[in-house]
Amino acid sequence: MDHSPGFLALVNDAKTRVPECTVREVADRLKKGRRFLLIDTREEGEWAAGRAKGAIHIGKGVIERDIEAAVPDKNAEIVLYCGGGFRSALAADALLRMGYTNVLSMAGGIRAWREAGLPEEK
Repeated sequence: MDHSPGFLALVNDAKTRVPECTVREVADRLKKGRRFLLIDTREEGEWAAGRAKGAIHIGKGVIERDIEAAVPDKNAEIVLYCGGGFRSALAADALLRMGYTNVLSMAGGIRAWREAGLPEEK
């Protein structure tokens, strides 16, 4: 997908503040039973078409509104992902500004997850 220059500038700025992790790191955390929240920030239709196994859905459009009810612990470990790692970086940046202290964006998003052959559910 071609992204507009303005969108890419926002994402690149957010990525200066947002730590990223790889899909393999997330898969290893899941395999080891490490407690963290894996949040899919994509649109409802994207979520319905398939998602990383174990993920919950809070779309980027509502995450700032809904996160405190879903995750009241601002120190909880949270990994966000989207289609390719751009929207999740923006969402992670917003959560950091809201006081969440342990937020990561999964680089490459669901595309990288699928390319790595990692488990999905529908």
